[in-house]
Amino acid sequence: MSATWYECKVKYRKLDEVTGEQKLKTEPFLVDAISYTEAESRITQEMAAYLREGEEIKITNIKVANYAEIHPFENSDRWFKCKVSMISFDEESGKERKSNQYLLIQGNDVKEAYENTMTAMKDTMAEYSIPAVSESPIMDVFPYFSGEENETKALEKFVALKDSVPERNDFNDDLELADVLSTEVN
Repeated sequence: MSATWYECKVKYRKLDEVTGEQKLKTEPFLVDAISYTEAESRITQEMAAYLREGEEIKITNIKVANYAEIHPFENSDRWFKCKVSMISFDEESGKERKSNQYLLIQGNDVKEAYENTMTAMKDTMAEYSIPAVSESPIMDVFPYFSGEENETKALEKFVALKDSVPERNDFNDDLELADVLSTEVN
């Protein structure tokens, strides 16, 4: 069974890290659910962790999101919407056909999101191209897990990847030179 993802826009009071004040924000979150009703229930439950005692949220919009797959990556803090065009050959007309799908990929920047998309697609047998990668406004993703024992490890892995802290990658001139030299030799 494939997942149905619902994008839920939630209005709530959030601490502004710059000023230290509580500000009213409307932000989108993604939940895996089987219906709009369950999506509303799940986002209300998940958002409870973000709220202080007595605070409430207002759900301003719920819609079905058009993501084929969600891929969290370790040490990444933002979500990117990646358009992947699957290329197939139509034998009847003799022409190439493209069908698009969208992946939600975690990354620290567009380049890393593109690389993570390539990693996510590495086992794909069909030809494909990645014509677009753009930063998504999605703040967090809440997948559905039934709580059965065999899903516990999958849940722990997903949450660990999603919540990992980004590493700082400083530019290393020696490694860059080694990369350049190794590609020139080949």
